[in-house]
Amino acid sequence: MAKKKAFALRINEDMLKAIEKWATDEFRSTNGQIEWMLMQSLKNAKRVPNKKTDSSEESSEL
Repeated sequence: MAKKKAFALRINEDMLKAIEKWATDEFRSTNGQIEWMLMQSLKNAKRVPNKKTDSSEESSEL
């Protein structure tokens, strides 16, 4: 499974409220909704990151 990295996000209050409402409508957490939105944008731009396998991650850490 891919590692997750935490970071601070500054966002307009009205935008956050809209995302929270959308997340509730989709039965997702706000964080999950933002991740989904970002992935959709990456797909639309044909910039989806390559998925690393567990073995390739381990070998790159050595």
